[in-house]
Amino acid sequence: MTAGGGTVAGRDFRLFWLGQATSKLGSSVSSVALPLVAVATLDAGTLQVALLAAFTWLPWLLIGLPAGAWVDRLPRRPLMIGCDLLCLVVFLSVPLAWWLGTLTLTHLFIAALVSGTAGVFFQTADQVFLPTLLSPGDLPGGNTRLQSTEQAAHVAGPGVAGLLTQLAGAVAGLLVDAVSFLVSAICLWRIRVPERLHRGPRRSLKAEVAEGLRFVARDPYLRVLTIWGAVSNLALIGYQSVLVVFLVREVGVAPGVVGGLIAATSLGGVLGAAAGSALGRRLGTARALLASNVLATPFGLLLPLAERGPRLALAVAGVAVLIAGVSAGNVVKGSFRQTYVPHELLGRVTVSMQLLNYGTIPLGALIGGVLGASIGLRPTIWLSMVAAVASGLILLIGPIRTARDLPSTPRSTPRELVHAG
Repeated sequence: MTAGGGTVAGRDFRLFWLGQATSKLGSSVSSVALPLVAVATLDAGTLQVALLAAFTWLPWLLIGLPAGAWVDRLPRRPLMIGCDLLCLVVFLSVPLAWWLGTLTLTHLFIAALVSGTAGVFFQTADQVFLPTLLSPGDLPGGNTRLQSTEQAAHVAGPGVAGLLTQLAGAVAGLLVDAVSFLVSAICLWRIRVPERLHRGPRRSLKAEVAEGLRFVARDPYLRVLTIWGAVSNLALIGYQSVLVVFLVREVGVAPGVVGGLIAATSLGGVLGAAAGSALGRRLGTARALLASNVLATPFGLLLPLAERGPRLALAVAGVAVLIAGVSAGNVVKGSFRQTYVPHELLGRVTVSMQLLNYGTIPLGALIGGVLGASIGLRPTIWLSMVAAVASGLILLIGPIRTARDLPSTPRSTPRELVHAG
């Protein structure tokens, strides 16, 4: 498939953007509502809540690599519509089971696993589909809009989840997510941009998966970004997996207020995402990536100091700065990957990177849950934040440390790079 020629003002991108915005809002609501259902409705413990988060991300480890190869083979738009409809059914099933009096933790675990599986295919496909909608010059602007919208959803979603929990119970938040998947599917169905799939010789799935892995392993930029993403996600999910329980049981925050606090931290993500492209232009994309992550992450060390009162506000502000840095870096990194990687490899390269980036998330959630149950919630958050700060040192290894800008093309041609040696 060749690169798209559309702009961020075009009809197809606006439909894609609307669908993504609605879906991200619903997912943000359920990210708070699902653990609240487990805690408030089913009396789940710390380890069980952490396992719920782990089940959401486990599919990246189980099916991530073959999913990337399938995304490179299949039309992306119908694939994404199918994923949306599957998630619609999954998130309708939880309120229905609750209404019938049959809801169990096992049901929540299965819902997390199935929706996570659909998420692997959808998130890989949308990264490959975006260059079909936009010209290379419009990709940074498109990624800025998508990342800003995602962070805005993180602001609004937890607040909506908290309000719904207070008014109608945590299960109501999952209905919002179900509707959001329907809206996303309709928006994707209305997009009319043609997809031209790569028509080269079809090899075995194993060979195509290996091609994507080799491309990442042999490229100095992608290799460093992948290792850093894996380690930082391992650390960050450690605190995120126990955050709701920490705020409710350790700090003494009311369940209905938790969503508002998480929303406040996400305000930093909105600002960071909006500034990502501008930072890349002003500082250079490599320097912007370093600044947004290495300098912002230490502010997260304020979170384990949280107590009711002013220290809680300071902790929220610190996490907001951390999230701002992550969001700005995601804009730079996403645009770099979409222009740097040959399009016929983009699905496999994306999922090869995400296999480690997202694959460490269930491990981090499990570690966070085990540590939270054994050594306590506050020490667990201390360990997670110190590890997150240390992970930034990985970006100082390799060519990113001395570069002003990330390159737009690999030094070697794809065929030379993939089959060298």
